[in-house]
Amino acid sequence: MKAVRCKDHKACLTHVPQPAGDGVRVRIAAAGICGSDLHMIAMGYPNPFTLGHEISGITDNGTLVAIEPIAACGHCPGCARGEYNLCVLGAKAILGVGQDGGMAEELIVPERCLVPLPSGLAVQDACLVEPLAVAVHGIAMARPGHRDRVAIVGGGTIGLCAVAMARLATQEVCLLARHDPQKAAGERLGATLTPTGEYDLVIDCAGTSESIAEAVRLCRPGATVLLLATYWEGLVLPAFEVSMKQLRLVSSANYCRQGLSRDVDIAAAAMAQNPRIADCLITHRLPLDAAEEAFAIAADRKAGAIKVTINP
Repeated sequence: MKAVRCKDHKACLTHVPQPAGDGVRVRIAAAGICGSDLHMIAMGYPNPFTLGHEISGITDNGTLVAIEPIAACGHCPGCARGEYNLCVLGAKAILGVGQDGGMAEELIVPERCLVPLPSGLAVQDACLVEPLAVAVHGIAMARPGHRDRVAIVGGGTIGLCAVAMARLATQEVCLLARHDPQKAAGERLGATLTPTGEYDLVIDCAGTSESIAEAVRLCRPGATVLLLATYWEGLVLPAFEVSMKQLRLVSSANYCRQGLSRDVDIAAAAMAQNPRIADCLITHRLPLDAAEEAFAIAADRKAGAIKVTINP
């Protein structure tokens, strides 16, 4: 079957054997291109597996599903606590990173990775459940109050997902985005675009030393900074300002459970209730045969791409 893999710092369409083994077979409907995929390719990350961790599709019995792409061991201390995002397998547990992912015609996954879609959520849009779950998890850890002022630095997919989820918690959300399409999407999701005064919670979704400095600047004394980005190049923290303002730093990794509910299930429900999320974020849909073009589009934020999906 056809699949997308990384070769010589490029995303290349290739042919691989059909998946086999235990689990549930899913025919892929959509796979999103994540900023992490672009970083891994640019860095020459030695990944011999099929890419794609933002996945949705249809099982052999016709169930429409998103995929929670963490095939955790299930028995280490992290898994036993329900924090399977902290599984000892690390990156080896992540589909599209340490195992084959969803940029292919089909995939076999553990049954526990399935996220049945609620009514009203189109399977072609449900690959967004994964990045939205990142925001669900981080915002739950930061615990904003319903009167808190929230600012979000970075207008990519995670930043816009953070806008959508923060607006469920509080009325006042400001987005600091670089590109006009990101700003327009943020406004449609309920954010303002011009910061005023100081904020109770600032969420860094850009992942640079400059964005952290901006986040700290926007904080009121005693506020919280949520690290929702991936810091590929490390981070220079403005420690003096952090200390003098007595800020609380909260780091967040992927998603897991909140009590009896998984973050991915909460994300799927939020998408079903707010179709605007998919309308705002998905800017390009391309077939599997055009995967290389899809990656080129995704890498060019100035051209208007927010979320590019591959639809086998």
